Amino acid sequence: MATRQDTIWEKFLSPVVTKLIDQEALQRYSDSINWEQECDRLRQSDVIMPSYYNQQNFHGIEGGYLNSSAAVSYDPITQYVLPPNETVVRQALIDAIKVQPRRILDLGCGTGSTTLMLKQAFPKAQVIGLDLSPYMLVRAEDKAKTAGLDIHWQHGNAETTNFPDGDFDLVTASLLFHETPSVVCQAILRESFRLLVTGGQVLILDGNQNTLRQLHWLNDIFEEPYIREYAADNLDARMGAAGFESVRTEGVWWINQVTRGIKPIPVADANMRNHAQQDVPTPRDATIDNNDLQDFGSPVFGITA
Repeated sequence: MATRQDTIWEKFLSPVVTKLIDQEALQRYSDSINWEQECDRLRQSDVIMPSYYNQQNFHGIEGGYLNSSAAVSYDPITQYVLPPNETVVRQALIDAIKVQPRRILDLGCGTGSTTLMLKQAFPKAQVIGLDLSPYMLVRAEDKAKTAGLDIHWQHGNAETTNFPDGDFDLVTASLLFHETPSVVCQAILRESFRLLVTGGQVLILDGNQNTLRQLHWLNDIFEEPYIREYAADNLDARMGAAGFESVRTEGVWWINQVTRGIKPIPVADANMRNHAQQDVPTPRDATIDNNDLQDFGSPVFGITA
């Protein structure tokens, strides 16, 4: 287990935020759940915990996300540390969606805050939230049940999800990449590329890398073992290396960013399609279909996202 850092968060900010949180209510909620029983129900025996995940502390919590304390405290704290507002930041990912997805996979979903918003935005889509921590999934499942949302929660590793090729129209990840080494980020992007249909979209919401490079003190606030590595990296370049095109990163209130990319249609398929369109004119169907993404910035149609 990594040695805990004496962070600015622990010294100064945590006591302030703690006073804003109803600790007794959190304890009552925690006591109302049989965490080990619920985790056993969701836990997949073939999921192997990577060392970068289970041998580090995150956010000052020993054992990282593999305990009920992390699952209970994550939401109350996060609402105060995502300026200007957690919902506004997460909504930036929803607003960047340029497809009409039928199947959505939210990687590293945590307690499911973004996953719930995805289901609310696309109620007819099948939405799956995947995370390495069964404790976080227990909390996510409870939130979805309370909200009356039908979401499937899957215990698994975003690097190797075991879903079939081309199984999703949209793959997302919120606040995941700054908590993983760069080599793992690349593996997750490669897996995302494999999982998407041609023309499908990937969206990554996380800290603004340009801002984090300039504000070294900000990296010392929380206990984030990989945030400096993430800040020094370039997510656009990693997207390109994974095969995505029309890659674009946009800032979200200075401190965060949303990076998006499209899985391109192979050139041979695009040429055949264009030839068929020229030879056999067909009436335009106004129904949105992920296999016809001319309106969504797919690079194979010469449209930049």
